[in-house]
Amino acid sequence: MNKFLLSALAVAVSVATFGCNSDNSVGKGTVTKQAKEQTVLSGKLENKPVYIYLNGVNAGSASQFKLHEKNNVYKASVALEKGTYKIKLGDSGLTCGTTFGPDADARISFGTATQMSNCAKGEFELKVLLPSTYDFTLNYTKDVPTLSILRGTKKVEVKRQPPAVDCDKWNGQAITANVSKAWKNGTVVRDAYTGQTATVKNGKVTMTPSPASEGILLLEEAKDKATPAFSWDNANVYFMLTDRFNNGDKSNDHSYGRKFDGEDEIGTWHGGDFKGITAKLDYLKKLGINAIWVTPIVEQSHGFVGGGVEQSFPFYAYHGYWAMDFTNIDKNLGSEADFQEFIDEAHKRGIRVLVDVVMNHGGHATLKDLQDLDLPELVNKKDELPKDYSDFKPVGMYGTWSSINAFINTKTKDWKKWWGPDWVRAGLPGYPEPGVGDADMAVGGLPDFLTESNKAVSLPYFLKHKKDTKAVDLPNATIVDYLVSWHTYYVRKFGIDGFRCDTVKHVDPIAWKKLNESAVKALKEWKAENPSKKLDDLPFFMVGEVWDHGVAKDLWYDNGFSSIINFDYQRESMSYSQCMKTADDVYSKYARMISSDPGFNAMSYISSHDTKLFFGDYKDFALQKRAANSFMMLPGQVQLYYGDESGRDLMKDGGYIDQALRSDMNWGDLDKPEYKDLVNHWSILGNFRLKHPAVASGKHTTLSKSPYTFMRNTGSDKVVIVSAGRKD
Repeated sequence: MNKFLLSALAVAVSVATFGCNSDNSVGKGTVTKQAKEQTVLSGKLENKPVYIYLNGVNAGSASQFKLHEKNNVYKASVALEKGTYKIKLGDSGLTCGTTFGPDADARISFGTATQMSNCAKGEFELKVLLPSTYDFTLNYTKDVPTLSILRGTKKVEVKRQPPAVDCDKWNGQAITANVSKAWKNGTVVRDAYTGQTATVKNGKVTMTPSPASEGILLLEEAKDKATPAFSWDNANVYFMLTDRFNNGDKSNDHSYGRKFDGEDEIGTWHGGDFKGITAKLDYLKKLGINAIWVTPIVEQSHGFVGGGVEQSFPFYAYHGYWAMDFTNIDKNLGSEADFQEFIDEAHKRGIRVLVDVVMNHGGHATLKDLQDLDLPELVNKKDELPKDYSDFKPVGMYGTWSSINAFINTKTKDWKKWWGPDWVRAGLPGYPEPGVGDADMAVGGLPDFLTESNKAVSLPYFLKHKKDTKAVDLPNATIVDYLVSWHTYYVRKFGIDGFRCDTVKHVDPIAWKKLNESAVKALKEWKAENPSKKLDDLPFFMVGEVWDHGVAKDLWYDNGFSSIINFDYQRESMSYSQCMKTADDVYSKYARMISSDPGFNAMSYISSHDTKLFFGDYKDFALQKRAANSFMMLPGQVQLYYGDESGRDLMKDGGYIDQALRSDMNWGDLDKPEYKDLVNHWSILGNFRLKHPAVASGKHTTLSKSPYTFMRNTGSDKVVIVSAGRKD
């Protein structure tokens, strides 16, 4: 989970911020569409055209502010590329009285209504991370005007170019590579990308890379070879947000009363489920995937909090990181039978399943949860609420989705009926207060489990009284004992193969060690009881998210983890994608560390749900292929994020940048030639990795700088990779 972005969330309970709206009631004070259409708007800037100025230049007629929905509220839009801009607003002559900005140069943040002078001497500095159309709102309803900026919905037509990186130029012709350290003269080698073969002569081979390959040759000895047995060291992991991947059962889309918002659907549940994944297993198998990582499967908070920097959308727990009941599968994702079918069908295809687990925190207590858990004493102003609290909608001039917080009573001592002070830190009466360190902070304002506590606890009040829970009191059990029991239930019952563990550094290391020991035992028991279903006798696998961790062995590897997610590679992946040979030092370092230590590995990525969607920056198919070339030849484990292979684009984010990374999988694009070609490219690379464990765990030897050529060798397996450079 992205700690920085989550900290900006409107928290429904512990850090609820109530607006000054005097009318937060539902169903009152609404304005009909007809009345809106009849309203004539007016404002202080009538007959005074005001424009956006970027770096001192008028952005043109398209950037002129127009009245928008309310008197004296003006809106304009402009397309911005990634970069830093100096911004002010003004008429064509930048006249005092209609020149808006700060009195002195100052920074402006997205979504923050920032006060301005109307005779500005300074400019705002705006840092743009994502290319898009941005909406500027000038609010002149009061004496002091304000400006707020949000990412808009219009597509950017500007074709952006990635930063220049020096690289060899390839003219599309044949290239000659020195392979003398890999194969003897007379050896017939094959390019796995095209199937063409050549015989080694004078230590060299000459071949023409496929135009579709972006200049790469995947050389192997031209002999038939069975795909080696699975190893976690050679894992090609496919990570998906289950809710956004594929909808296989529309009947569960609105479980627990969850609703679409009828707007941009940024934070709503979209319908993806286990049946949807099962339907796409053959697609993943063809892609060269041998492990799937799904977001948390357990029952989530039923309702929503306010989302977006202006609380402009309802933010549900579609992502899976806001658990309510760890003993149930969330109904939006399907039933236990659906989950079992998914596991079984994945295993039939040789694909392992990793389930995301959270031991650090639970989910928000949303208004809908309080209704469903029958905790009316925690609710304010019930007579102003709809019969079903999930029908709540903001109304009034100042109403936002966080207006729902006003109906949650955060002052009562009855919060002991929720998780209770023995279980979590939270800003609630009688609860321990969160701290500021990794171990005791409330990540994103979420209730922080006291995982460091050795105190025996009983089941929380709400779980004791929740009718459909499987949770029971455990004798002399700590919080960690409960969490471990709840999570390993899914291993013992369904035969899942591993965990991806969230927010690892915020939990006591011993807790993770206990989880691993229990899960190893549970999987061993499941395999003993299901000999016809088991794939092998490999032990349970755990990979951890330690925020900002690189490729380094530390205490986490001694506390249950076989691998840690590598944040370093993504930061430099653009350079490596522009020119593969710039990755040589990284290849050498990773290979040296991984191949020399059987107890060490790292899982690298170029896109994730928290950080970046690689394709979204430039929407460049050739660049995405080059990104695949460099990334899929990395030593260690690799993690694809759904849509890396298919050119999935960003979605609107409401000012929460990570939401842009979580769009629906773009199945509708895959019959289009350039998208289909991109998927095929990733498939060739993925299957080459599966066939050759040397790519992931072999010794790295650089054979030539031009054309860039390297060998990976385990003794029993050997490959040579050649990059001709970038196309002219």
